[in-house]
Amino acid sequence: MHDVVDVRPAAGGLAALAGIATRRDGPPVFVKAFDEPPADDVFAAEAEGLAALRELGGVATPEVILVDRELLVLPVLQPRPGGEAFWERFAHVLARLHLGTTHPRFGWHRDNWLGRRRQVNTWDDDGFAFFAQHRLLRWLDQPRVEAALDAGDRVALERLCHRLPELLPERPACLTHGDLWAQNVMSTEDGRPALIDPAVSYTWAEVDLAHVWTTSPPPEARRFFEVYAELTDLDGDWPARMPIIQLRQHLAVVAQFDHDWGAADQIRATLAPFRARG
Repeated sequence: MHDVVDVRPAAGGLAALAGIATRRDGPPVFVKAFDEPPADDVFAAEAEGLAALRELGGVATPEVILVDRELLVLPVLQPRPGGEAFWERFAHVLARLHLGTTHPRFGWHRDNWLGRRRQVNTWDDDGFAFFAQHRLLRWLDQPRVEAALDAGDRVALERLCHRLPELLPERPACLTHGDLWAQNVMSTEDGRPALIDPAVSYTWAEVDLAHVWTTSPPPEARRFFEVYAELTDLDGDWPARMPIIQLRQHLAVVAQFDHDWGAADQIRATLAPFRARG
């Protein structure tokens, strides 16, 4: 690709650098990079995740134009349109992904990346053990997490992990996007929901649901949650589970960024019932 004449910054991401490259002889492209790549495989893992969502789950994702250690180049997607109709359509897309990709084990055949940190995907037959070990406790040795949480918080997290089978219903593993905040929901040119920036694994579907629920979706997204719950037969208690499941993402945010957008406060609030009394 030798006809790039200009690259302008693109807003939205937190961990990486992104831009829209204007080309002399072709359509513009989306370009993603890190100032210092955290590993040689970070973009290869992301490209694989995009393909898995598309090929296994039927989700619209951008086809990879170029991937190497330094860059990921993709077609330009469109901002998602407003209105309940788009979000209702997205509910069908996500429900089809989750219902159609159930798996007997939790994990993925390789580790991949959640922002600038490795997402550990070691296979496990037990969803509670997998979530506790590889999605929650794995963050405790990160310097920013050590600074943000006191000893009581860490003990409370361990206590919560021990009680996960009491707190959450047993669910099968399915293919999940893994980093499904509202900014990663976009649109194709013909208006279909499209997803970017995955950190895929086979785990609980509610990992994706919790991320959408807790990242300030627009008011019209209410229809998404109603339809998704209907399509997947979610029980009425699912909103109460979201803070526990979203601990995973809050811990990842604290681990990576000096400004955590209130994530540490959310962690402490969720852990408060599990702190020692007296």
